[in-house]
Amino acid sequence: MQVGIDPARIEMYNLSAAMGPRWAEICTEFTEQVRQLGPSPVRPSSKNTGN
Repeated sequence: MQVGIDPARIEMYNLSAAMGPRWAEICTEFTEQVRQLGPSPVRPSSKNTGN
């Protein structure tokens, strides 16, 4: 199934619980990457938000 999300906005990692510092690095790096991509073109439908 395709949902139209840019693959640059999705990453998957397999880390152990002992890799907290590496997790923090990954989060910081990925946050910056997504910020550079700009706002997501995928918008939730108002009928799916319960409003």
